[in-house]
Amino acid sequence: MTIALRISFPLRLIATVTVLLVLGGCAGSGGQQGQRPSRPPVVVDAEHRNEVVMTALALLESHYKYGGSAPINGFDCSGLVAYVFNNAAGQALPHNTAAIASLSRPIARRKLKAGDFVFFNTLNRPFSHMGIYLGDGNFINAPSSGGRVRIDSLGNPYFAKRFESARTVFDS
Repeated sequence: MTIALRISFPLRLIATVTVLLVLGGCAGSGGQQGQRPSRPPVVVDAEHRNEVVMTALALLESHYKYGGSAPINGFDCSGLVAYVFNNAAGQALPHNTAAIASLSRPIARRKLKAGDFVFFNTLNRPFSHMGIYLGDGNFINAPSSGGRVRIDSLGNPYFAKRFESARTVFDS
């Protein structure tokens, strides 16, 4: 019995660590706005803006899946953004909202253009949710509630209250 306990403790520890890593999926570590990025900021040619938006719109109604990063399995918020930018602009982004925030540069909300990022504090920590701005105050995102990729408004009371930052990776 002692041997079984010794074997089961490491297995429980591994399982616990695995669960904690998976739970970091969309929201990541939460990072602070003032932290320096661990990598240089990403710069994407503005000619890819329309393709980013069209690729994102083609994924409307895709299933939500925590930790998901592909249409066949479903998406979480940062998985959706990473997939879109990789396929539409050839730009690899991390599957982590705080990391994407650290690789992008802040812009004024009034300066948002189609393809830019919008970030929200939905879990009482910075950069815990994100979407891709579409224009006219709307963005596409993979929220857990509703279970599908959808378009929401920045004016929606839920998101308006939790809006945190507008950011971009585009060169203009």
